[in-house]
Amino acid sequence: MKKMATATAPIRATGTMPLTREQKRAFWAAWGGWTMDGMDSFILSLVLVPALREVLPKSGIPATTSNVGFYSGLLFALFMIGWGTALMWGPAADRFGRARTLMLTIIWFSVFTLLAAFSQNVWTLAVFRFLAGVGIGGEWSIGASLLSEAWPEERRTWGACMMHTGYYFGLVLAGAANYFIGSQFGWRYMFVVGGLPAVLVAFLYNRLHEPARWKQKRAQLGQQLTLRRAFLRVFSGQYRRRTILNSIYLIASIAGLWAGSTYVPQAVTYIAERTGDSAAEAARLASYATALLGLSTILGAVLTPWLAKRIDRRATLGIFFALMLVFVPLTYGYFFYLPQHALGWFLAGTFFLGLGGANFAVYSFWLPEQYATDCRVSAFAFTTNIGRFAGAGLTYLVGVGVRHYGTLGTPVAMVALAFAVALVLLPLGVETKGQPLPA
Repeated sequence: MKKMATATAPIRATGTMPLTREQKRAFWAAWGGWTMDGMDSFILSLVLVPALREVLPKSGIPATTSNVGFYSGLLFALFMIGWGTALMWGPAADRFGRARTLMLTIIWFSVFTLLAAFSQNVWTLAVFRFLAGVGIGGEWSIGASLLSEAWPEERRTWGACMMHTGYYFGLVLAGAANYFIGSQFGWRYMFVVGGLPAVLVAFLYNRLHEPARWKQKRAQLGQQLTLRRAFLRVFSGQYRRRTILNSIYLIASIAGLWAGSTYVPQAVTYIAERTGDSAAEAARLASYATALLGLSTILGAVLTPWLAKRIDRRATLGIFFALMLVFVPLTYGYFFYLPQHALGWFLAGTFFLGLGGANFAVYSFWLPEQYATDCRVSAFAFTTNIGRFAGAGLTYLVGVGVRHYGTLGTPVAMVALAFAVALVLLPLGVETKGQPLPA
C-alpha cells in the first residue's frame, strides 16, 4: 500500500501536509538558480551573431556567413566543454553540502558572464563563455538533488518538474531582455544582464540549509565521505550500467537542446534577413521565438508529472524523444528552407521543439531516484555533464557543416539521429516508478 501511494501521489500539487519553510526555500533556491542558468545560457544564442560580426574583424577574421556559422559552432562547443567540466561540482556537493556548493556555482557563472561583456576579440569571448559554462553546468544536478532530498516523498516528482520550469522561464527572461535591451543597446549589455544572478546568492546566504538526508549520511559516514569515494561509487558494480545508459540518454537530449533549440534565434535571424527585415527587427523576432520556445517547454514540464503518473519514467522520456526525432529535421530541414511563409512555419516547429525539450524535466526526478545520497549529486553531475562533451563534439560538427554547406538548416537537422539511438536503448534503462528515494 505504501508503494502504491508513492507511485500515485507526486502529481498532487497540494497535499494534506503543507510544505515547511525550509522545503519552500529549497524549491525557490533550486528554481531561482535554474532560472538564472536558463537566462544566462541562452543569452549567448541570442547575441552570438551580432557579437561575432563585431569581434571577428577585430580578430583578423572576415565576418562572412560561413565564418559566423563556423565560430558559432566553435563557441557553443567550448561553452559545452566548460559545462561538461562542471561534473567536478557533483563530488563537491556530496562532500561539502548541497546549499553552499549551489551558491558557489551561481556566483561563478555570474562573474564570467559579466566579464564577457568586455570581450574585444573572439578568443577572450570564447574563454569567458567556457568559464561561465563551468558554473552553469553545476546548478541543475545540485538543485534537483537538493529538492528531491528536502521535499516529502509523495510530492517529489511534481516539485522536480516545477523546478525544471525555471530554466525555461529563464529563456523567456532572456528573450525579454533581448527585446528591450539587446535590440536597443547591443549585445554587450546582454552579458551585463547575465551577471545579475549573483544577487540571488546575497538573498540565499544564511537562509538556505542542507537537507536532513544529507546531514544524516554525513554523520553516518564521517571521514569516509570523501570526494574520491563519492565519484568512484557512481561506477561501482551497483551503478555502472545505469550510469552508462543515463549518459547516452543525456547525449541525445543535450544534442537536441544545443544543436536544435539553441540554434532557433540564429535560424530566425537568418530567415528575417532573407525576407528583408532590419537587424533590429530580426533581433525582436528572435526574442519572440525564444519566448515561444521557453513557454512551450514550460507546458511540457507541467505535463510531465501527469504523464509520469500514468505511464512509467522511460515511456515518458520516450514521448519527448519521439517529438524531437520528428520536429528537429522537419523544422530545420524543411520549414527553414520554405520560399514563402518560412518564418510562420518555423515558429510552429519551434513550439514542438520546445515541447520535446521538456525531456530534461524527466531527469530531474528520475536520476535522483536511481542513486543513494552519498553519490547522488556526483552521479547526476556526471551523467548530465559527460554528455555535454559528446554534445560539444556534435555542436562543433554542426558548425563545420554550416561552413561546408553554407547553410544552417541541413547540419542541424542531422542531429535528430541521436534521438533514434536513444529511443532504441531506452527500454534498457532502470525503471523507478513507485520506489522511494534511496537513503
